[in-house]
Amino acid sequence: MIVAFSVTPLGVGEDVGEYVADAVRVVRESGLPHRTDAMFTSLEGEWEECMDVVRRAVAAVEARAPRVSLVLKADIRPGVVDGLTSKVATVDRYLGED
Repeated sequence: MIVAFSVTPLGVGEDVGEYVADAVRVVRESGLPHRTDAMFTSLEGEWEECMDVVRRAVAAVEARAPRVSLVLKADIRPGVVDGLTSKVATVDRYLGED
């Protein structure tokens, strides 16, 4: 499965990068395949693994912020491995055929 999620601290002012870094640190230390961009972090693994990482990432932000917003989207597709790379490669292949 692939999980794309965003953890946003609320009530801490406009500059939230330091708080978001706490969540991303949890993801990076998880050992699961992941990518972070300006809006979301995508994570790939089994259901329990992914949900545990999301829970811990939220907890890391929650430890320092009075309120936390979580946006989560999941692609639950048993048997797919390396979806983070293969899905993008498929789109790139089609773009190369223009």
